[in-house]
Amino acid sequence: MISRKEKEQLVNELKEKFTKAESAILTDYRGLDVEKISELRKRLREANVEYKVVKNTLARIAAKESGLDFLEEHLVGPTAIAFSYDDPVAPAKILNKFAKEFKILEVKMGLVEGKLMSPTDINALADLPSREVLIAKALAGMQSPISGFVNVLNGPIRGLVYTLKAIQDKKSA
Repeated sequence: MISRKEKEQLVNELKEKFTKAESAILTDYRGLDVEKISELRKRLREANVEYKVVKNTLARIAAKESGLDFLEEHLVGPTAIAFSYDDPVAPAKILNKFAKEFKILEVKMGLVEGKLMSPTDINALADLPSREVLIAKALAGMQSPISGFVNVLNGPIRGLVYTLKAIQDKKSA
């Protein structure tokens, strides 16, 4: 049995995690044995994501005190939460891949940058390319019209150079 003081400490820890985290994804870990949970934790840890099995009553109190009352209805059954403090998409990608691989883990819902997301939204988020790839695509999209414009401007100059070269070749022949 956990003492009242220990419960208060756990609630405070969870409150801190909820406020600091870029994303928090609630999962139902039912059916995962120790080996699989350890493997999942290892994968999440590599991405700087913390995976914590929580007691629902304490998580409800922490959520309520953090202004996240809407989490209460999702805190039923065996619950573990993946907290990410850097990349809000990392836990979604890892949990989605793990769920597809073992077909046991179930995503209940997610909280990404303060927005409530359904399991479908989490899966869609996991399927997005990485932030770096999206930035590269956006920059390429912006660069493409500029490159085209430069080519249009260079066209007449290039044509003049080819014409002068043809005249020079004709005179030398």
